[in-house]
Amino acid sequence: MLVDSHCHLDFDVLAGDIDGGLARARANGVTHCVTISTRIRRFDTIRAIAETHDNVFCSVGTHPHNAHEELDISVEEIIALSQHPKCVAIGEAGLDYHYDSSPRDAQAQGFRTHIAASRETGLPLVIHARQADDDMIAILEEEAEQGAFPFVLHCFTSGAELARRGLALGGYISFSGIVTFKNAAEIQEVARAVPADRFLVETDAPYLAPVPHRGRSNEPAFVRHTAEKLAELRGVPFETIAEQSSANFARLFSKAGLTA
Repeated sequence: MLVDSHCHLDFDVLAGDIDGGLARARANGVTHCVTISTRIRRFDTIRAIAETHDNVFCSVGTHPHNAHEELDISVEEIIALSQHPKCVAIGEAGLDYHYDSSPRDAQAQGFRTHIAASRETGLPLVIHARQADDDMIAILEEEAEQGAFPFVLHCFTSGAELARRGLALGGYISFSGIVTFKNAAEIQEVARAVPADRFLVETDAPYLAPVPHRGRSNEPAFVRHTAEKLAELRGVPFETIAEQSSANFARLFSKAGLTA
């Protein structure tokens, strides 16, 4: 059993063949996936996908690229939407200083709003962090002082210090197809070191297809290649990675009601 903990089934390249994509995923041992929200105002689309497919869950949140567009959405509104039975997480939200598509103060404001919703609901916060390690650490540690909240650093591409500080706060780290890339030595070192009870696997489909599919559209079935690479890096059988990552998903995304 594998779970793709982060994909975007509403994005055009996947939306046209969701049934086929899920069938290919099942054929590769990927039993469930979470389709992740990037705009709260498009949550109806995300929710409909989850309602239509028994093995798909969803989240509710605003990607940092879009933070400035949805600053008027309150904590209470996010909480209300998250009550849907198939909604198992808040986000993705966070900081992206690579593209800076949204002003940094807007990203931080939106991020803190999502943290508050996670803290209030107990649902895990799916965090996007790119080239913003120092500010990410500062916000996470400051907010943790106001009360704990569950979270995962998704599609981990940051430095070892963010990994260490995030783990110290009780967070999880999710690895995508990037960990299979030849130039991902630093991320591979983090993947070796993360405790067995704190890692997840994901695709971030349709982006970041792993080797041997690099350069084409990603899909949930390909999370198997990420799991196989983690097994190689950690020196354990593939079955161990599948079991551990699924158990970790079931623990963090407890609303999904899965058992590994």
